[in-house]
Parts: sequence; C-alpha cells; structure tokens
Amino acid sequence: MKCPGQDTLYWKPGAIYEVPCPQCGASVEFFKDDTARKCPECQHRFVNPNMDFGCAAYCQYAEQCIGTLPEEFLEQKEDLLKDRVAIEMKRYFKSDFRRIGHAMRVARHAERINRAEGGNPAVVLCAAYLHDIGIVLAEKKYDSSAARYQEQEGPAVAREILERLGAKAPLVDEVCDIVGHHHHSREEETLNFKVLYDADLIANLEDAKKENGIAPEKIESIIAKKFLTDAGREEARRSLLN
Repeated sequence: MKCPGQDTLYWKPGAIYEVPCPQCGASVEFFKDDTARKCPECQHRFVNPNMDFGCAAYCQYAEQCIGTLPEEFLEQKEDLLKDRVAIEMKRYFKSDFRRIGHAMRVARHAERINRAEGGNPAVVLCAAYLHDIGIVLAEKKYDSSAARYQEQEGPAVAREILERLGAKAPLVDEVCDIVGHHHHSREEETLNFKVLYDADLIANLEDAKKENGIAPEKIESIIAKKFLTDAGREEARRSLLN
C-alpha cells in the first residue's frame, strides 16, 4: 500500500501546478511530490518551491518513498525535525509545565543567539529542547536533579528520541554530547555548544531573578565572566537588564 500522501488517488485539486522557471520564466509543471524538475525550454533543473516534506522530516523510509532529497531541502528537513523534537520533549515531560516552559525559553534564546553566531540551527535547537531531558530519570534513580545526574542520564533518552525520529547519526551524536555536559564547558567547545550554554544560562538567570532577585551589577558581572558568545551576552543584557 502506498503512503496516502504520495498516492495520487488521494490527491486534491491543486496537487498538480505550474511554476515559472527561475532562469527563463517558462512554465514548468510540477506534481506536489516532485522534488525537482527540468525546464523544457532552457533545461535548467530546479527544486520544487512548493514541496511539503510532511512525514519525510522524520520518517526513516523517506528517501525510498520520494527519492533522494535535494541538497537545497536538507536544512528545511532538519528544521522540521526540531519541531518534532519539541513535541516529543513535551510528551516526555507530560504535565511538568515548568520544565517544558524552561526548555521552550532556552530554545527561544538559542534561536536568537544562533542567528547571530551562525551555528547549526538543527543541532542547537534539538539540544535546547532536550538539554534537561535526563532530569526525570535522575530524580527517579537518585532523588536528585543535580547537574551531574542530568548529564549522566540525559544522553540515552535524547538518543532514543532522535533516532526514533530518524535524525542522522552526526546530529544525534553531537546533540547527545551537548546534553551530556551542558552545564560544564570544556576547554575547547563547538559553537553549537556555546550557543546552547549561553541560552540555558540566560533562562536559569531569569528564573533566579524572578524567584530571589539579582542586582543588575551582579548580572552584569556574570554576563562578563560566564558567557561564551558575544551574541549570548547581548541576548542576556536584552533579557535581564532592559
């Protein structure tokens, strides 16, 4: 049985459409599941601008189903993956809205910082959603949410989620590495780790400021000494001092 999304029997009006060639302007007919086509006039091959990846963002059989994805779409595919990871994180934490909210704020800060720093958005945002995923097991096993227990238990949970969603091995490995030491920076760190570290620190400082109050001078001192990126420092000042 064909996937309903790829079976023309289930297609609705608008599933076949024409797109102007970006080179010569000639009309090129696309089926909605075409990843790319060649212009009949100038022979320029270009990707389908209306392609909807849907389940291909996380299905392990995507390439068998719709063919090898064009390189131009790989970033979009990973972008859809992080949205799936966000959903899985919420399911894992269930009704723990405090931790869900923390992860969402870390992701929001990470996205802003990463936009300026130029890291890999898929790695950064998947790590942001999953960085505290080890807390549940840490509390069950050790009756503690201490950082070292989070880091000890988190990578295995993160790996299971990412592999189940069909993430590629290099992305899985890097995200799990970040999750496994996200509170403790090493002497040499990747840009992706630095972005996540700064975003998490901002969210933690927001919580501390709300619960106990922190003097602006203390916040400024932490920003100057603890943050790892220029964009992280700027984001921290915008979020914590303005």
